[in-house]
Amino acid sequence: MRNKKAKGLKAAIVGIIILGVTAISTTLPIKQDYFEMSKQLEIMTSVFRELNIYYVDPLSPGELVHTGIDSMLESLDPYTRYYPEEKMEDVRFISTGEYGGIGISMMQAADGQLIVSDIKENSPAEESTLERGDEIISVDGMSVGELGKDFVGDRIKGTTGTEVRIGIKSVADGTEKTVTLTRQKIKSPDIPYYGMLDEKTGYLTLSKFTKTASTEVRKALVNLTDSMGATQIVFDLRGNGGGLLREAVNIVNFFVPKGTKVVDMKGKTEAWNKTYSTLRNPILPDTPLIILIDERSASASEIVAGALQELDRAVIVGMESFGKGLVQQTKDLAYGSRMKITVAKYYTPSGRCVQRLHYDDRDESGKATVAADSTLKVFYTTNGRPVLEGRGVIPDVAIEPEYYNYVLEGLVANDVFFNFAINKREMQIETPSEFSCDDALWNEFTAYTTSLNDIEYTSMSSEILDALEASLEEENLLTDNQNAYEQLATLLQPNLEKDLLNNKDQITRLLEEELIFHKVNTSGLYQFQLPKDPNIVKALELLNNEEYKNILIGPAQ
Repeated sequence: MRNKKAKGLKAAIVGIIILGVTAISTTLPIKQDYFEMSKQLEIMTSVFRELNIYYVDPLSPGELVHTGIDSMLESLDPYTRYYPEEKMEDVRFISTGEYGGIGISMMQAADGQLIVSDIKENSPAEESTLERGDEIISVDGMSVGELGKDFVGDRIKGTTGTEVRIGIKSVADGTEKTVTLTRQKIKSPDIPYYGMLDEKTGYLTLSKFTKTASTEVRKALVNLTDSMGATQIVFDLRGNGGGLLREAVNIVNFFVPKGTKVVDMKGKTEAWNKTYSTLRNPILPDTPLIILIDERSASASEIVAGALQELDRAVIVGMESFGKGLVQQTKDLAYGSRMKITVAKYYTPSGRCVQRLHYDDRDESGKATVAADSTLKVFYTTNGRPVLEGRGVIPDVAIEPEYYNYVLEGLVANDVFFNFAINKREMQIETPSEFSCDDALWNEFTAYTTSLNDIEYTSMSSEILDALEASLEEENLLTDNQNAYEQLATLLQPNLEKDLLNNKDQITRLLEEELIFHKVNTSGLYQFQLPKDPNIVKALELLNNEEYKNILIGPAQ
């Protein structure tokens, strides 16, 4: 943890980039005020030196510099980041989806405990005695205590082939033991699942645009069309935060002709002004295609969705995407460190930029601004359909998101579904797509939930009631209206058993999903969820009637 005093000094050292800088490169392709750069670096180096010599309390030079760098980058955008040498596994994961580790995910429970929430298939953790629900109590002999999930996660990750000792408290019997595991290369799958939605509709979901993404997408598409008989495709990019731009171009190439422009990149320097076009013949040039997106689809996902929309090659279904039109490049720094820098903006085939937030124009609170609707330009697809800039990718067919109410949020926040599933150790699920929560299981869940004494959830009505009480007290009206206030408070008092029954449909679905994930893992969860997914239902409806074609035709000529 960083020294609090060092954090307090970050304003004074915000300009420090790398110690020991003796010269400024004169090979930059644009004109720079080299004297001003040298002057400011010399000033900040002097500040750093004097602080280390004279400041009243001991300082950590490394932490002080990291604080300064982080503070400087915070003034830019959230994608320009500094990675010290010990964070190289994070850099590797960004481009490859790989890291050295043991294959577990952790969650921090409401009481602060670190719990194993997931174990990847064919990982060192799966081959050991670790189970979902085990509590992690130490790493390499260090008590977890209050170290936090990020710190423990960093300690568990490491170089492939090295060992790590994990102290756990077993969820099965409460015993404590230490297991020694050898770190291996852990690869998050580019495509967590693909399969058939019906006799002619193939489905695949892409989690991230790593350097193997297009290869894996190609394999899945060929298998769906050649082996499984798919004649139309639903391509799911929901929750995909992006990755490598070239992989996005390669994936677009599977659906559009060779030589088609996919994206332009424009930066401050000529070196970053590039046009990316398709280089090969497509494998599915005419196959009906629907792309699913949501508010977490960003960057490379938006290049794929935006390009295929503007080329009138796919219908986009879902929610407005995130709106990240910025391109990053990783640069090597001194002593094994690196920095990811925003070097350009990208523009889809029509010329629009999907970037939503403007980090160079912040409001009084320091938040990046969003351009007013009246200032946005309209661009057009190949067939003349209007598309708007500056709002991410706006779907052709919008699907309203489903929100959890306060009861479900409380159950999730208190890990009720997870803990219930952990306790169903002997339960078996043979066919995920046919699994359903029967009356016996529902009664068991409600009995378990109502037996818990520490479930907290707050409705908006309760929050308004608290505000009303404060207002009444401030205006000296509470005493005269005490009875009326207490009657209202009684009416709004949470009743867990009643609240469970009132939200049975949503709670049942979440319970079913949690149990399937624990018993059958990711593939089983997709088999259960997809037939009930409103986005999938709409996609199939579009593909199986004339509406799909009518959307792509555009306005009458």
